[in-house]
Amino acid sequence: MSTLAPANTPQRRATGKPALWAAAAGVAAGAAGIAAGELTAGLLSPLVSPVTALGGAVIDAIPPGVKDLAVQLFGTSDKIVLVACIVVVAGLLAALAGFLERRRPGWGLALAGLAGAAGLTAVVTRAQSSPQAALAPIIAAVLTMMLLRMLVRRLATWAPSEGTPGRGEAPLARRSFLNALAGTSLAAVVAGTVTTVLTRATAVASGFRSSMTLPESVTPAQNIPPGASLPVDGISPLVTPNADFYRIDTALTVPAIDPPAWKLKVTGMVEREVEIDFATLLAKPMTERHITIACVSNNVGGDLIGNALWLGWPVRELLAMAGPKAGADMVLSTSNDGWTASTPLEALTDDRDALLAVGMNSEPLPLEHGFPVRMIVPGLYGFVSATKWLTELKVTRFADDTAYWTPRGWSDHGPIKTQSRIDVPRSGRSVQAGKVQFGGVAWAQHRGITGVELRLNRGPWQQATLASAISTDTWYQWQLGIDLSPGDYEVQVRATDSTGVPQTEDKAPVAPDGATGYHTINVKVG
Repeated sequence: MSTLAPANTPQRRATGKPALWAAAAGVAAGAAGIAAGELTAGLLSPLVSPVTALGGAVIDAIPPGVKDLAVQLFGTSDKIVLVACIVVVAGLLAALAGFLERRRPGWGLALAGLAGAAGLTAVVTRAQSSPQAALAPIIAAVLTMMLLRMLVRRLATWAPSEGTPGRGEAPLARRSFLNALAGTSLAAVVAGTVTTVLTRATAVASGFRSSMTLPESVTPAQNIPPGASLPVDGISPLVTPNADFYRIDTALTVPAIDPPAWKLKVTGMVEREVEIDFATLLAKPMTERHITIACVSNNVGGDLIGNALWLGWPVRELLAMAGPKAGADMVLSTSNDGWTASTPLEALTDDRDALLAVGMNSEPLPLEHGFPVRMIVPGLYGFVSATKWLTELKVTRFADDTAYWTPRGWSDHGPIKTQSRIDVPRSGRSVQAGKVQFGGVAWAQHRGITGVELRLNRGPWQQATLASAISTDTWYQWQLGIDLSPGDYEVQVRATDSTGVPQTEDKAPVAPDGATGYHTINVKVG
């Protein structure tokens, strides 16, 4: 009986620590495969890779409510969180593949193959995909499967599974497995590093942007009138710096577009199709305007809104070259990443300053804000107007074409609603008794604001001081000093637009066409 003990010892160990080594082998193989796929994509298809394609597919598939929750929880970091989740899930699947391959040879390879198929499907279905883009997920899957099989086989010679003959704790077998595991992990790190360097080195768009000189504006921006910016500490600046401007879109990674290769097409219900390149656009007579844009996902009191100085060519001029046909009522704009927006044709052809923007706050558009060209349309939420990385304008009808968010439960027009916000003091803060300064912003783009009021503890409304306007297309600052004695106060704000209609108190969520209600804060006065 004593002769059986040594033979059984490795078998007992095989159900413990070797299982962890098998999981580690799966993670190393998966990391190397993914890194190789991303490197291949960096060389052959910079606009789409397996990771970004999967992320884009997830963004497309998630219900609007989940998307809104993600924006509320993570703000403009939502895409970073999504990428992190993809990495974690990929790591768990890779660990499972390693565990399965050791216990049931072939099962782990099948799981890796299924993951590769999912990546391939995501890549080939992206709008910016190309035939060579399909190579990246294929290479990632094949390499993962090859490495996984090699690592698990070496593990088996060191710590065989139950019922499988092997060399047990042989030092050479142990060293062979650990060396292979370390080599695979190192290869993953090297490939990932090279991909990062390659991506940065091939950032043609960034290099072009840094050397680009914006054209002069033929129609200069409105002068900012005296009194438009109020001296209230903590209030939102009248013009939002580029670095602080909100970013909400469906692009998991910022598209890198080579401006000399960029083209904008006008198609659909037009007398003649038109196509212009970047040099042609820059040579057009430019207009410069301060315009406030907002995301439809902005909650009451939220910060998904900003005001900037935009430079661009009026969209109506380009559409006039194409000649929209009778019956058309919508322009379906398309982004480089395949995203679409439905903008009323009237909003792009009337006298408002709808622009094909190339500049933002006196510098070329930042990459993340649509470089080289995006749309800016006063009075409409961004989901139906502010297309970034613009590539096509299709003149059509609402009855015939549907934009990205419409089948997901959102409206297809999206006029911005009258809203106001309290910036200072922040809700929940304690302030000293005496004169308390309240301040914030209000907006009703393309209509303008005529008044802002505050009320305390549901009492009478008190008129605030409204700053001078840059234009009806920008937000307004406001302030009001109120003498307060110690106590707890609920403070609400409302604005009235130029039509004389105050914003509604009725609460509504962001879907389908923008949130409503009074921004309400609580202040403790001591």
